[in-house]
Amino acid sequence: MSTLKDIVYEQVREGELYEPLDRNRVRCYACGHCCPIPEGQPGVCKVRFNRGGTLYVPWGYVGGVQCDPVEKKPFFHAYPGSLAYSFGMLGCDLHCAYCQNWVTSQALRDPTAVSPPLEASPEALVREALRQGAKILVSTYNEPLITSEWAVAVFKEAKAAGLRTAFVSNGNGTPQVLEYLRPWIDLYKVDLKSFDDRHYHQLGGRIQPILNTIRRLHELDLWLEIVTLLIPGFNDSDQELRRLADFLVGISPSIPWHVTAFHKDYKMEDPDNTRPEDLLRAAEIGRKAGLQYIYAGNLPGMVGDQENTRCHGCGTTLIRRYGYLIEQYRLTPDGSCPSCATSIPGRWARNFEGQISHHPFLPRRAASLVRISN
Repeated sequence: MSTLKDIVYEQVREGELYEPLDRNRVRCYACGHCCPIPEGQPGVCKVRFNRGGTLYVPWGYVGGVQCDPVEKKPFFHAYPGSLAYSFGMLGCDLHCAYCQNWVTSQALRDPTAVSPPLEASPEALVREALRQGAKILVSTYNEPLITSEWAVAVFKEAKAAGLRTAFVSNGNGTPQVLEYLRPWIDLYKVDLKSFDDRHYHQLGGRIQPILNTIRRLHELDLWLEIVTLLIPGFNDSDQELRRLADFLVGISPSIPWHVTAFHKDYKMEDPDNTRPEDLLRAAEIGRKAGLQYIYAGNLPGMVGDQENTRCHGCGTTLIRRYGYLIEQYRLTPDGSCPSCATSIPGRWARNFEGQISHHPFLPRRAASLVRISN
């Protein structure tokens, strides 16, 4: 019987983000590791591999699909209330012990992480997204940078159909992959997991490529939001949070920063779950640093008004939320505050059309999304 690796290694095509090296090696530029991959071996991600001096990359499948409120991604300043049709593949360039999507991200690294791939095409994914009423197509669940060629193929179809596109990513990018993605992507969420390079080494990476990616995404004028999962004893010291907030302010004080609550998951069961007061402390540090839009997430109704969007000019509440639910929306059609006319940074629809769903759900799967057989 074929293994998951056998199946995944058949669902490939030649990549575009690489260059040949000597001795039949290749250099991959999909993520910040920039792996020099010997003949017959995969990169750190386990899904991009060198066969005969050619880099092969994932193609023609998804590890799962789901319909999410865009607020779950989380994007709070991009088309509030919209439905996001989310898809992912398998594999990741990091190995976070607390990964909440480990069944897809660690599928070729951890034998207990089994997520049978579903056959898919860009046309089928876009057709199903439209059928569900989605406005945004999102590559997520595994690390989308390592499957960028597939994402671009899907996003080209999505753009032609009038959909917007997004990455939910760890941000471990390269200049090459960002330029490759630039024409086809609208929104980008980066998990800034820590502001300590030692912590990133524990997760299997380095901090500098992530910081470089955040700067470059802002320069490219892609809509950017940052998330930090606050883990007690790992990345929640006042000093580290101040440095992180100062870094973001140095790029732009208008970048939304989401501080979200950790709960025990996968292999990390030692730290306590994040308390509401921890999130509020982090939010206050960000506010003092000068960030204009800070959100405390994952604990609905327990963080005061830190789920809401308020005008940075006059303080008026513009969007009131409870978890992923939009309870009130007051932005003008041009994305301004109705009280003081301050322009609110983001990507706004001219009219708030309500919310299809405020909770994630599995879509009705099209006939083409069937399990790839052994």
